[in-house]
Amino acid sequence: MELPNQLRRRVVIDRVGPEVDGGRFAVKRIRGDEVVVDADIICDGHEELDCRLHVRHGETGQWTVTPMVCEGNDLWKASFIADRIGLWQFFLTARIDSFATWLRDLGRREQAGDDLQVDLIAGSQIVAAAAHSAPAAIAAEIEQLAFKLRSPGWRDVVRSDRLRELVSLYSDRRDETRLEQPRPIWVDRARARFSSWYEVFPRSWSRVAGDHGTLSDLADRLDSIRWMGFDVLYLTPIHPIGTAFRKGRNNRLDAGPDDVGSPWGVGSPDGGHTAIHPQLGTFDDFERLRQRAETLGIELALDFAVQCSPDHPWVSEHPEWFRHRADGTIQYAENPPKKYQDIVPFDFQCEQWRQLWEALGATVRFWVEKGVRIFRVDNPHTKPFAFWEWLIADIHRTHPDVLFLAEAFTRPKTMYRLGKLGFTQSYTYFTWRTEKRETAAYLSEVTTPPIADFFRPNFWPNTPDILHETLQHGGRPMFLVRLALAALSVGNWGIYGPAMELLEATPREPGSEEYLDSEKYEIKRWNLESPDSLAPFIRCLNEIRRTEPSLARVRPPLIQEIDDPYLVAWCRHDPLSGNRVLVVVNMQPNEPRKARLMLDRRALGLEAVEWLTAHDLLDETEQAWPIDAITITCTPEEPVRVFRLEPQAITPPEAESA
Repeated sequence: MELPNQLRRRVVIDRVGPEVDGGRFAVKRIRGDEVVVDADIICDGHEELDCRLHVRHGETGQWTVTPMVCEGNDLWKASFIADRIGLWQFFLTARIDSFATWLRDLGRREQAGDDLQVDLIAGSQIVAAAAHSAPAAIAAEIEQLAFKLRSPGWRDVVRSDRLRELVSLYSDRRDETRLEQPRPIWVDRARARFSSWYEVFPRSWSRVAGDHGTLSDLADRLDSIRWMGFDVLYLTPIHPIGTAFRKGRNNRLDAGPDDVGSPWGVGSPDGGHTAIHPQLGTFDDFERLRQRAETLGIELALDFAVQCSPDHPWVSEHPEWFRHRADGTIQYAENPPKKYQDIVPFDFQCEQWRQLWEALGATVRFWVEKGVRIFRVDNPHTKPFAFWEWLIADIHRTHPDVLFLAEAFTRPKTMYRLGKLGFTQSYTYFTWRTEKRETAAYLSEVTTPPIADFFRPNFWPNTPDILHETLQHGGRPMFLVRLALAALSVGNWGIYGPAMELLEATPREPGSEEYLDSEKYEIKRWNLESPDSLAPFIRCLNEIRRTEPSLARVRPPLIQEIDDPYLVAWCRHDPLSGNRVLVVVNMQPNEPRKARLMLDRRALGLEAVEWLTAHDLLDETEQAWPIDAITITCTPEEPVRVFRLEPQAITPPEAESA
């Protein structure tokens, strides 16, 4: 019985990277990245191998072939530049290279002084065999080279680059091993990896106290946001708000006639997800805001809340899309013990689920056509995984530049699954990582492979729903620490705007993470000119992010050893530019701390360095540090220390302490 052809293949592709779940999901990269592909490729015996990387952009493009190089221990590598956004694919092929093996052994035998006559005949046969796959003119050239291998001038032929090229192109590949399933890579634009978000309720941005703000009001006041260095302006839902079961101030059930309600209660007789709240303005006002933001280098992000108020037009037009109780009434949203009577969730298992999916997809496309390219998605972990995989892929088919941020405060594996399904960025557990060890561990977890191949964290020290107890009790020093941790450790970060910069810290009641007099339920009047504002500090953080290459290129944080239980130290190092930034924060910032810092010299490329120049990036001073005797001091006034580290060529006369 003839054996299947695959059993004749002696080469094995044992492990491939990068890949996510064996190629089930796409690896994430950014346009312009060098994508390094590696694999363990082995065969029995001692033959030379010919291994190749095949790459294409899209699902139907031409494959580009690149030879792979063995870096030892059967590890083969090749790379390509992902110069376009969208889907890329790659696969590998590997075969025994009879010609390369023959060349290697011929050289060894010649060096040993062996008679080479038989070997040259064998080589001639290997070369002649390649002619069978070549066009007629090329085949004739190959046969002539094969003949010359049997002549006295065979050495010139062996050294010929042309011989190697032709044999490589036309050798028999019937027995080569192939990675059958192409591995996908999704390539985003740069803002997917590096962005600074500022969240606002547009209705609170009127210059007149008590008035309902408009999109035009917000457009006229963007300069302060740009001054702080933010490049994404996230608008809480701008749609009409329902009146049925509308929440009053501080989430009271008895809303008064002047209560404006929660923007997440989307929909009223004025329209639903594709309408603008009448008091916010018109689509012309929206376009003015978008264009004004664009001129300042700011991109708008819209909230996509996959839910409705009881007054949403869809509730009456498509009641079959919603969950119902046993008595036939539509069920409101709950997350016990929390109740959201002003919101009704969709029933994704209803019989008309296809129509529901299409309607929600059409909503996203509507705003994409209005120029929106970033969506913050509300609670995606409470909707089916399959829906998000379909929706994101469907949008990306025509608009691969659209980015999706998952507001997924949920179990880690659920959060990571959403990242695999296509979400560009995700909220994280950063807010609740408040101790030294857990903070350091979490920074490493979410910024290094395998997690970093599909998950991009976005660190937020606060949101309209989350006022963490550290901010409630830590005062200004804790605000500085949490801001620095978020801004200087990962590529994407954000704040719930004025509440963070103006040190809003009063909870609704003891033990609650809800703000007292939350902006979710009322119009606020923010004093952006307050002398206590943290805006200058925030501006400095964003300036450091922008100007220091190790931060701008999103290098993962390298945790450094420091001998204090409350000080967390990390470096960001960019080997290409030689830039190194050191950040030290005090997790108990109201207490002064002083500790010795032990830098990881090898990880930072400082093995031969004895002295450093430390440029303080917050107060613009300079110090000389002996690399093995660095002392860092944090005080309540300076709970955050940020330095650019540069090697000194000459040993200074005196050491200085930070």
